[in-house]
Amino acid sequence: MIAHRTTIDIPGKGPVSAVLTTADDPAGSTATGIITAHGAGNDMHNDLIVAFADGLADAGHTTLRFNFPYREKGKKSPDGQATLVQTWQAVHKWLKTNPQVSVQRIIAAGKSMGGRVASQMAAAGELDVAALIFLGYPLHAPGRTDQLRDAHLYNINVPMLFFEGTKDPLCNLDSLGHVLDRLPGLVTLNTIEGGNHSFKLPASSSRLPADVHRQIIDQSIEWIDSIN
Repeated sequence: MIAHRTTIDIPGKGPVSAVLTTADDPAGSTATGIITAHGAGNDMHNDLIVAFADGLADAGHTTLRFNFPYREKGKKSPDGQATLVQTWQAVHKWLKTNPQVSVQRIIAAGKSMGGRVASQMAAAGELDVAALIFLGYPLHAPGRTDQLRDAHLYNINVPMLFFEGTKDPLCNLDSLGHVLDRLPGLVTLNTIEGGNHSFKLPASSSRLPADVHRQIIDQSIEWIDSIN
């Protein structure tokens, strides 16, 4: 794989850093591009996001990961919804119109906040994507299973792949199951046994973070191939 560091201008917000990763051999590249957004508490250099993007690039897919403006500026508090949306749109346009790559369909992926925003945009017709991948969907605040962030999901008709830790305090699996049963499109759930919201496992687990990353990468590749 080949990683290209670049910047993408967000109108009115300035440039943000991004990394475009492609297969070593262009002849082996697919027509699928995957954009991956980070969560509220991390950035595009998060170990999971890097492993995910690199792993999919190794399989021939073009991947793009990026920072939201607040992280680019070294701030901890996330940007407002309007800026998050604007950033997603600018990054999507950059990949779609980039003459260096040939991408015919784009899949939006995201860790927590990054995936939630992409799904809200897809539901509102603000982001043209062929599918969505959630690397830990924040279905509710800790302990607040009575206040689900699910209303917009019922307006999404593209395939969706959810990765969720079985010990995630932001996504009760029983609550998620009831939501997934009512979604109109193709929905797939993969669980990380013992994983928290970041898929971190208990100290007693014999699995390494790299093993979890490999599970997510392999299952994503298989799923992406299945929705061609």
